[in-house]
Amino acid sequence: GGIEEKGKAENMLTGALKSLFAVAEAYPDLKANTNFLELQRELSDTENKIQAARRFYNTNVRDLNTAIGSFPGNVVADFFRFEPREFFELSESEQAARQPVAVKF
Repeated sequence: GGIEEKGKAENMLTGALKSLFAVAEAYPDLKANTNFLELQRELSDTENKIQAARRFYNTNVRDLNTAIGSFPGNVVADFFRFEPREFFELSESEQAARQPVAVKF
């Protein structure tokens, strides 16, 4: 579903970032380039935002599931056919996306 696709996309982003930083290691002049340093900062910021969004989503899923499972929320949930949602979790094969790319030069 949608969450699984987002997990795969996040894993692909992490892999791409690691490849980019590996290339940078091979070219010392690139490390000192102002534009590259700005890109590095932006990528690190983006990864932090992705992690924050995942935590925000999971908090809302937890709150929804709690409301659906307790009175009076369960009455409303039954009437409108609300169903519990799954947390956004990464599988073992997506281990790389669990930790942000180390951005260090």
